Amino acid sequence: MSLTNTHSSMRNTVKIYSKLAVAVLTLQLALVPTANSFEVLSAQELASHCAILKSDPRGADGQFCVRYIQGFIDGAIATDARVMLNAENNAPGNESYAERAMRTRMLGRIELSRAAKLAGFCLGDPLPLKNVVKVVAADIATSLSTEEKSKPAMDAVYKSLIKNYPCK
Repeated sequence: MSLTNTHSSMRNTVKIYSKLAVAVLTLQLALVPTANSFEVLSAQELASHCAILKSDPRGADGQFCVRYIQGFIDGAIATDARVMLNAENNAPGNESYAERAMRTRMLGRIELSRAAKLAGFCLGDPLPLKNVVKVVAADIATSLSTEEKSKPAMDAVYKSLIKNYPCK
């Protein structure tokens, strides 16, 4: 066998394997199911987790209920604090860079309290999370009508917080 036949044969083999690899990769990508990036938790699903909270507060369902409500509250206050500070940043003034940095990066209780009012509910000073979760969980369990069961859990939690912890 001559040297040119060997090179020609190797090139053909490489071409065949590269085409085969591309075909296999394309097939694998085509067969992978598309994944939803975010699945909305329904009020009924949250209520089912919170129903187990009384009997097994340390269990997975009880902790899911607690963490969901806690995360909702934390997210609402943190987001509202940022929105409030961003709105204040756009206001004209003779504030130095250092003053603005201290005001916007060192959030205190006053700023968080002002931000909570933007959320539409005020939890007060200091209010144990355990008590808030009990109230919200009970409210969600009792107030779910047929049409509200399929709504997002975040709407039910928000509605309960506004109802039970209005700002004065």
